[in-house]
Amino acid sequence: MSSRRAPTLIDSFNYAFEGIIHVLRTQRNMRLHFAIAFLVIVVALVADVTKIELVVLLLSIAFVLIAEMINTAVEAAIDIATTSFDPMAKLAKDIAAGAVLIAAVNAVAVGYLVFSGKVADRSADLLDRLRQAPAELTLAALLLTVIIVIATKAYTGRGTPLRGGLPSGHSALAFAGWIAATYAAGVHHRFLISTITLIMAVLVAQTRVESGIHSSLEVVYGALLGALATLIVFQVFA
Repeated sequence: MSSRRAPTLIDSFNYAFEGIIHVLRTQRNMRLHFAIAFLVIVVALVADVTKIELVVLLLSIAFVLIAEMINTAVEAAIDIATTSFDPMAKLAKDIAAGAVLIAAVNAVAVGYLVFSGKVADRSADLLDRLRQAPAELTLAALLLTVIIVIATKAYTGRGTPLRGGLPSGHSALAFAGWIAATYAAGVHHRFLISTITLIMAVLVAQTRVESGIHSSLEVVYGALLGALATLIVFQVFA
C-alpha cells in the first residue's frame, strides 16, 4: 500500500485559493468585506494617502478578512463535530464571531482616522458653496421622498406604504435624512454627523432585509431614491 503523496507547493497554493473562493461563495459577510475592502483601496488611491496610512489600511483589511475566514472554519468544524445543541459549541462560535466584530470595529476606526480629514476638506469646499439650508427644505425633501415612495408602490402594485414592496420606504427616508443632515450640519462637525447618520441609514436598510420585509434590490432602490430626491431638492433650492 503506497503512502499518500505529500502536497507540492503548487497544491498548497491551490488549496488556499480554494478555501478563499469557498468562503466568498458561501459567506455573505465575506463578500461584503471584500466589496468594502475594494472600495477602501480605491478611495485611498484617489485621496492620495501616505505610504504609512496605506500600510495601516491594508493591515486592517487583512485582519478583518482573516478573522472572517477563521470564524467560518470554526463554525464548519463545530458543525461536523456536533449533531445536537451544545452550549460549549455555541460559545465557541460566539467567540469566533466576536473576533470578527473586534477586527471590523478596528478597521472602521482606522478608516475614519485616515479618511476623515481628507474627505472633510474636499467635501467642505463643495458644501460651503451652498447657503445654510433652512429646516423647510429638509421637511420638503422628506415629504417628497414619501410621495415618490407611495407613488412607486401604487404604480408597481407591490407592498403597502409602510411594509414590503418596491421601494423600501424606511430606507428611502433614512438615506434622505442622511443627505439632509449632511447639508444642514456645520462645517466643523459635518463629516462626523454625516458619518453617524449614514451608519444609521445603513442599519435601517439592513434590518429591512434581515427581517425579510424587503429584498436587497428594494432596499438599494429606496436608498438611492431617498438620497437622490433630497440631493436634488437641496441643490436646486438651497
